[in-house]
Parts: sequence; structure tokens; C-alpha cells
Amino acid sequence: MNQNSNWVPEIMYEDDDGGVTSKIPFIQVPEDEEMPQMLFVFESRETGEVEPGPEGEEISVIELDLHQYADMAILKKKMSWVEYDNVRFALGLESMGSAVIKGKEITSNIRVQVEGTKTSKD
Repeated sequence: MNQNSNWVPEIMYEDDDGGVTSKIPFIQVPEDEEMPQMLFVFESRETGEVEPGPEGEEISVIELDLHQYADMAILKKKMSWVEYDNVRFALGLESMGSAVIKGKEITSNIRVQVEGTKTSKD
């Protein structure tokens, strides 16, 4: 990331349900910038309470809670596999070894279906 940059990452969503990102938010990174290694995001919740505004109107009381999200690819590079799996477990994910096996099974099933579709069309 450019140290002198004033660029602020913006979390975006596609308008089209059939878009490229499949409803997963994305950050459009300028050519001279890098994807942030960590994001800070405020959780905003209405408390159900109100308070008087500047002109006596009722304004909802909002509670903010700051969250931090780290890039898992950075953690994977910098941690031992045991440390990385501990982070995955803490987040409710399977171990990396188990996830890789399941991913290969899914890929294999997709290939079988695609090849079966090609064969039946030929």
C-alpha cells in the first residue's frame, strides 16, 4: 500500500443477483494500491431507545462496536500449520487438511458432472 495514499477501502456489493461475486462483498482496489491485510468494520445496532435531537425530535440511540477482520491468506503465510488450524477452529472452521480433502471431492464431483454432460451431448 502506498504510504502517502489517502485511499480508503470501500466494501461494495453487486446489484445483480447473477453477478460475478455471487452476493459476496468486494473491494475495488486501485492499480497502485494493495488489498488491506486487515479491515476495521463498525457493527451498528439500534438500542430501541431514543433521545431528543437538536430540534426536539426523537433520534434512535445507536450502539457501535468495532470489529477487526484479518486476511486469512496472510495468517496462513505467517503462522505454523498448528497455529493456523487453531485460528480456523476458533472461527468454527475445519482443519486445513480436512477442508482441502473436501474441496478436492467437490472439484472431482464437478468434473464428473461436466464430463458426463459433455459425453451425453456428443
